[in-house]
Amino acid sequence: MSEEICPVLWIGQVAVLTLPAEIDVTNADAIREELLSMVNQGAALLIADLSKTMFCDSAGVSALVRTLRRANANEAVLRLVVNTPAVQRVLSITGVDRLLEIFPSVSAALAGPYEQAGQGRHGGSSGGSSGQGQPDSTAAASDTDGTGSG
Repeated sequence: MSEEICPVLWIGQVAVLTLPAEIDVTNADAIREELLSMVNQGAALLIADLSKTMFCDSAGVSALVRTLRRANANEAVLRLVVNTPAVQRVLSITGVDRLLEIFPSVSAALAGPYEQAGQGRHGGSSGGSSGQGQPDSTAAASDTDGTGSG
């Protein structure tokens, strides 16, 4: 995926990936590969910035859930930045909003405390301003192909 489509900003072990205005079957695989690449490169915190995303279909949701599964396996944290009603609605309908921490801005996602898996991540601590707590990937993740391949 070209840098112009999904620019990445690294801050230490934090990767912020800015996603495009539309995520659908035509680009979801490439976006998933880019997100998984950030996890594979050692991101402890991955922020998927969907603040400019106006449309996200089921292929995009699947890409996010598969990234969550890989992040969990790598003891990393995935956060979303979402502020468009259409994307918030699709995440709510699919239940993904209950699996992932969602923030209104990149700065809020960066400011929110996080713990890597294995360091109390599943100990019930609140994950950030969304009030959603830490994700439990078992419910929606079971709807993916489960290959873990990128």
